[in-house]
Amino acid sequence: MISLSSALPLRRAFLRSALAGTMLLPALVSELLAEDAARSSNDPLAPRPPHFKARAKQVIFLFMSGGVSHVDSFDPKPKLLADHGKQVKLDHPETRNRPGYEKLFLKRPQWEFRRHGKCGTEVSTLFPHVAECVDDLAVIRSLHADHSNHYNATLGMHTGSFNQARPSIGAWTSYGLGTINRNLPSFMVIAPFSPYAGGQVWASDFLPGSHQGTLVVPGAEPMRNVRPRTPLPQQRRELEALAELNQLHLETRPGSAELEARIRSFETAYGMQAAAPEAFDLSKESDRTLALYGLPRGSTRGFAWQCLVARRLVERGVRFVELIDSGSSNNWDAHGDMISQHAPLAKNVDQPIAGLLKDLKQRGLLEQTLVVWTSEFGRTPFNNSADAKGREHHPWAFSSWLAGAGVRGGIVHGATDEYGIRVAHEGVHVHDFHATILHLLGLDHTRLTYRHSGRDYRLTDVAGRVVQGVLA
Repeated sequence: MISLSSALPLRRAFLRSALAGTMLLPALVSELLAEDAARSSNDPLAPRPPHFKARAKQVIFLFMSGGVSHVDSFDPKPKLLADHGKQVKLDHPETRNRPGYEKLFLKRPQWEFRRHGKCGTEVSTLFPHVAECVDDLAVIRSLHADHSNHYNATLGMHTGSFNQARPSIGAWTSYGLGTINRNLPSFMVIAPFSPYAGGQVWASDFLPGSHQGTLVVPGAEPMRNVRPRTPLPQQRRELEALAELNQLHLETRPGSAELEARIRSFETAYGMQAAAPEAFDLSKESDRTLALYGLPRGSTRGFAWQCLVARRLVERGVRFVELIDSGSSNNWDAHGDMISQHAPLAKNVDQPIAGLLKDLKQRGLLEQTLVVWTSEFGRTPFNNSADAKGREHHPWAFSSWLAGAGVRGGIVHGATDEYGIRVAHEGVHVHDFHATILHLLGLDHTRLTYRHSGRDYRLTDVAGRVVQGVLA
């Protein structure tokens, strides 16, 4: 009679072989593999139950690197338009003791705002396609952060820490819930260029290394060295033989988390050889779907490609997918000229984001997927001249939005003052933003902790509250 412990490797080998023979990744096979993983208490990627009933199973995190101007996108300010050129006195971190910025003047919005959808939410002409989706969006106009430097603000938006490296929100999600599909990483990041703070944006830091984000770079080969060089059945037999030796080695070193993680990495790498190439193969997507995203057939670059691949990844069970729009070396950091920088960047992401929302919705995936759109901060509603073409960094107030699973669509939460300078009502700190995202995933941000260097750490540090107003 075969014991359960000895039967599991045989069962897993059979399932892997069955999986390697299909390009569709049947949900049943993935669920059975996840069930096997859950039986291993030492497996950091084993599926874990949420703290309470989750509204969302997965997240697509859209990060606009560089600082999108809130008063030119999602926060209409008619008073700012009317008082263009009026002098204001402010002790702002970006203009304090800065030569040439002794006097500050209000600068009008450079795009027109219009009401959209049944809800009537106002969005500027900078994002005409996203504006069509406002009935599904919960726009937060009262977000605020703790730092005006790109590096620190980007780090804070991803890790909750503005001053030093900590695990990213994607790593925390993977740690809290484990993976859905053992053949793909639980946390994946698609970025054409490295953002501010670099790899710290998707790092696991002191969490187990298996929760670190896997970087995908748009192009002909999004993930290197993932295609098998030997037939998968042969490689399977080789790995099974190696697994037996590794197990003997592990038995002489009980409790070695690093060794256990390394052994598991071989299994993950094997599964990815079948799953990853198929996930990035868009050849079977219909012309209608490609047109929805604005993606030319055969293209492997651009934000449209990133968005369509994100849909395919969540469709295949990736827990957390981040899309970073770096655009170019200048990204959204429009100090010099708002129109010449924001306009082409918005055109690059507007239709793909709207296409993603519509595609998820028509496939029934929006009911289980939380879509997050944000930047690290906003941009000043003023400058040292009313005729200045650009705007400076502005962490005091900016806009973001949520859509999908558990989100109350068609609403606006919070408000800034009449000029968009400071939060006036229902402020949402970055810690609150993170607490809300975790809540929608069924995770209590105060209970999602990890013991490190003698203390318990969490994504929201010692702060954070769930923003109830955006919940359905």
